[in-house]
Amino acid sequence: MANYAADMDLRKTARLAGFLYLILALSGFCIFAYVQPKLLAGTDAAATANSMLANEFLFRMSKAAGVVTNILFVIIVLLLYRLLKQVNEHQAKLMVALVIIFIPVAFTGDALEMTALNIFKGNILQSFPTEQAQDIGMTIIKISQYSAQMLTVYWGLWLMPLGWLVYKSGFIPRIFGILLIVNGLGYIIHCFTFILFPELLKTVLKFIYPTYFTGEIPFILWLLIKGVSVQKNTS
Repeated sequence: MANYAADMDLRKTARLAGFLYLILALSGFCIFAYVQPKLLAGTDAAATANSMLANEFLFRMSKAAGVVTNILFVIIVLLLYRLLKQVNEHQAKLMVALVIIFIPVAFTGDALEMTALNIFKGNILQSFPTEQAQDIGMTIIKISQYSAQMLTVYWGLWLMPLGWLVYKSGFIPRIFGILLIVNGLGYIIHCFTFILFPELLKTVLKFIYPTYFTGEIPFILWLLIKGVSVQKNTS
């Protein structure tokens, strides 16, 4: 009876993690595919300023969504820790630590973009000419964007112990562990290409972009629909 209760608890943990992970993924996709193209106008400072001011509430909603998703990310990794710590506690702790490092940097990027908005509104740098203030605001946005590009290394790194834990778990199909590791490698390659060979980034992304959907998405759906097998293999 105790084993059955423990199995059911694992299943509930897996499904809750899958549900929250799906919300996180959908939120990130909406911001990337819809919000950012609507707000940012390439390197044109004046056009970006006008776009952000014209869609200020959308911008603020995206930052609020960023706060929520960062909180969700912490909850998700703690749920996954609870689910997978029996496989290898040290690897599970490493997974959590990599996410915890990720969160404050993500918040800093959002704070920089909020600063840029207030510059465009004239609430900051009021003594600066409009064009110069817009250039500074655009520079701050670029810093945030560069930070996000480099932050992809941590998104890749946390997927490595997660993939290994899934592979070794015995209660989640091993193929998902392999796919998560491949997914993580894609993010790591993204980061170092951006740093070392920025002119090649668009070309490289054409090859690694599919990996972003072959690891996490199947894993999320498995957790949400199937949960975990009641028979666990800890070998």
